[in-house]
Amino acid sequence: MSPDHIHITTEPHYLAEHSAPDEQNYVFAYTISIQNRGPNSVQLLSRRWLITDANGKIIEVEGSGVVGEQPNIAPGAIFTYTSGVKLDTPVGVMEGSYLFIEQDGREFAAPIAPFRLSLPHLIN
Repeated sequence: MSPDHIHITTEPHYLAEHSAPDEQNYVFAYTISIQNRGPNSVQLLSRRWLITDANGKIIEVEGSGVVGEQPNIAPGAIFTYTSGVKLDTPVGVMEGSYLFIEQDGREFAAPIAPFRLSLPHLIN
């Protein structure tokens, strides 16, 4: 299977109630949906994120699975989860990839396109 069989959508949200802008503390949640458009089940093994804030500071995050899970995603199925990130600036960008394994043991990476984290109405 190829990364083209994995469709990833992102939906970020600013969490004002958890943020403290006067202390350069901006908290965002993001919901990720991963759809398996391929013919075989796949398991998500790990994630890799590059998070860049408005000052150019880059944070790299790597780890096993997502939100404590390494989900199996059947053909046609969608796995959705929500997580969060804290930035020192009101704007940032996240991008990365997921590593999957197929039933036959072959591994492949699926890219996560860059998406913006920003306060509402700050950037059009």
